[in-house]
Amino acid sequence: MPHRDVVSATAAIGALTRSGRHRDAVALFSGILGDGIVPNEFTFGTILQSASALRDLRVGAQLHACVAKLGLCSNVFVGSALVDHYAKMGSVREAQGALQDTREPNVVSYTALIAGFLKNGMSGDAARLFRCMPERNVISWNAMIGGSSKAGLNEEAVNLFLEMCREGVRPNESTFPCLLTSVANAGALGVGRSIHASAIKFLGKLDVFAGNSLVSFYARCGSLDDSVLAFKKIKNKNVVSWNALICGYAQNGRGEEALDAFRRMKATGLKPDRVTLLGLLFGCNHAGLVDEGYSLFRTAEMEQPGVLRPEHYACVVDLFSRAKRFDDAKRFLENLPFEPGIGFWKSLIGGCQIHWNRELAKSVAKRIHALDPKDTSSYILLSNVYSAAGSWQDVSMIRREIKEKGLKRITGCSWIEVQNQVHVFFNGDRRHPKSDDIYMMLESCLNSEEDEDCLV
Repeated sequence: MPHRDVVSATAAIGALTRSGRHRDAVALFSGILGDGIVPNEFTFGTILQSASALRDLRVGAQLHACVAKLGLCSNVFVGSALVDHYAKMGSVREAQGALQDTREPNVVSYTALIAGFLKNGMSGDAARLFRCMPERNVISWNAMIGGSSKAGLNEEAVNLFLEMCREGVRPNESTFPCLLTSVANAGALGVGRSIHASAIKFLGKLDVFAGNSLVSFYARCGSLDDSVLAFKKIKNKNVVSWNALICGYAQNGRGEEALDAFRRMKATGLKPDRVTLLGLLFGCNHAGLVDEGYSLFRTAEMEQPGVLRPEHYACVVDLFSRAKRFDDAKRFLENLPFEPGIGFWKSLIGGCQIHWNRELAKSVAKRIHALDPKDTSSYILLSNVYSAAGSWQDVSMIRREIKEKGLKRITGCSWIEVQNQVHVFFNGDRRHPKSDDIYMMLESCLNSEEDEDCLV
């Protein structure tokens, strides 16, 4: 390029970055330095995007050194780009340093670091930084809501949304998908309906992303009719839309409907992906459609081998095991194109529990213990098999072995939604503020049943 200057060079780097040619963008940046062209803040803002896309911390560090040499560390545009780069790379300490070096950081700078904190599981640090931001916009609120959702802090995500609305910040299209995921995780159908109403109030017509989230939310909360209705209202359905519907049918034990939705999806010309196949296998599994499920797997194996993942193979093992076809399950395991992990053998034990196959369960449990002696769940599954078969001596032996080895059991829990609030209970839980009243009522119910038995 004759008479190249910083403006034309930055434009050329930007074009390469936007087209995904990130290595070429970095090479061009090196070239302009060799030509004596001094990059400006816009050059660095662009090239740092390529460094992030390449996942190359070394390139980012070199660019940072160049920034420092030119005295641009305090520039808010460059500083924000550096914070964003380090945050995406998981280098939180460097991201914090870049923010501190920035003179008068703006909402973009703070939001980039908040996203970095959340990505690295530092939700407390993210919340503290969020609270001390001089200014917050919808993007920073979305970052906190989305990060809380991904971290499993479902109640926190909903509370942030309510606070956001109270402060007069208007939600946008990116707010509701993460929020609905949180509500679905909590199983809070009533809260989700209110959020659905808020989405219509603020957005009017819902885009495909919000629509897909609604399909998934209602299905996961067991409200399948509302899920189907939300699906029908999506105008430009994509693969994710169909996947949400298929998985919704599968999760609610409606295998035939899942297969019918798959046929309709194919009729539209859309190509199924790995999520589609997983949903279909799950649906066939829980509806007892063994031959249909295995046929789908074999078709994918021949036509789309690239979509297959270990979880698809595990589903087939579970499919055969639940149907008491243990020989098919073992044969399938022997012919896997990779070494099966613990999850595959657990699927086999699950089938043994349903059909009381003690000998096979014992053999598989030994294999799991050889792979991971500290895996508690396999002991629990084996105990359940013995319990279902009435072998109480074996159950006691397994429980004693768990205790002697110092293995920790994952406590089960249940929950119920009352007046738009979800109450979670663990075994022997006393943490609920009304636990005394709850146990009193439970004791009253049990005593009432005993009295009825006496009368009979």
